[in-house]
Amino acid sequence: MERMIIFCMLFFCSSMALSTAPHKIAKYKQLFKAIKLLETTVKNKDVELLHTPENPVDGCLFTAVTCFQKGILKLQPENSQVNSTFIPTVNLLKKFTISNAGKHCESSCESYEKKTPKEFLQSFAKLIKQVIR
Repeated sequence: MERMIIFCMLFFCSSMALSTAPHKIAKYKQLFKAIKLLETTVKNKDVELLHTPENPVDGCLFTAVTCFQKGILKLQPENSQVNSTFIPTVNLLKKFTISNAGKHCESSCESYEKKTPKEFLQSFAKLIKQVIR
């Protein structure tokens, strides 16, 4: 009887651990799609260039995500017709948090090179792909 209870507990715990990973991957895939949507609707000319983290080391993911979230707030829609999708997408991305993000880095957002909004979003998408793997 004890063996059966232990087996059931182990089975339950392992199934719970396996079910949480696909949820996080689905969340990151949703964020990736949101970034790709923004790439098509963001204004890219006559706008402020944004500090763009590229290839952050694992320990600096939290800092990179923070920089992207600050930059997201500065994005502008290409025109007023895309506002209905642009604003909810920006809201989704600014609430994004990364689990197991490591520690804060010594570098600040201002230490990264400034790039256009589309290049900024492409780098953000690249970061999300790294997190998914």
